[in-house]
Amino acid sequence: MKPVSKEVLKTTANSLMFDMTDAEYDDLLSDFALLCEQMKIFDEIEGLDDAEMMVFPFEVTNSFLREDDVTSMISKTDALKNCEDVEDGQVRLPRVVK
Repeated sequence: MKPVSKEVLKTTANSLMFDMTDAEYDDLLSDFALLCEQMKIFDEIEGLDDAEMMVFPFEVTNSFLREDDVTSMISKTDALKNCEDVEDGQVRLPRVVK
């Protein structure tokens, strides 16, 4: 992992369109350093690499969901007729992040 500095935080915040003060960057940098120190505890646990990852803590059965029955469909042309910007049969949206 590359080291996190104030410049890295500023670059990331700028690309995400966040406006932050220098004091907020200092607070974030100290919080991140504390978090990294706390994460080092995981390196001390034996056999952690051999453990199976948990996807969800509970066994889930979706017996309460109904089957998806198609009753009526609209054409692609009808679906796109109210869109302001269509390109190659798809809705074109403005870019939000890099």
